[in-house]
Amino acid sequence: MPNKPPTFRAPAPKRREQRPSSHQRGYTRQWSAYRKRFLSQHPLCVMCLGKGRSVPATEVDHIIAHGGNQSLFWAASNHQPLCKSHHSAKTVAEDGGFGR
Repeated sequence: MPNKPPTFRAPAPKRREQRPSSHQRGYTRQWSAYRKRFLSQHPLCVMCLGKGRSVPATEVDHIIAHGGNQSLFWAASNHQPLCKSHHSAKTVAEDGGFGR
């Protein structure tokens, strides 16, 4: 019976250090309440509106990544309503993928 030749695999990429939890990054109950109010006041995705479409916003995006800066995290002027699709596309474009 013939033997299967050995299989060679590239080494698995090293995992990045574990990302802090969402709570540790500032996404608390206070943020959830704020997010709910913000989306009720700004129900449509601004990117879709710019293309003439009315698509419900499901994400509150930080226009400038806050990087842990609480002033930037909570600044209403740094928030915009986006649909899931546009928020994901923005994340990929800025971070080179999901997560950091």
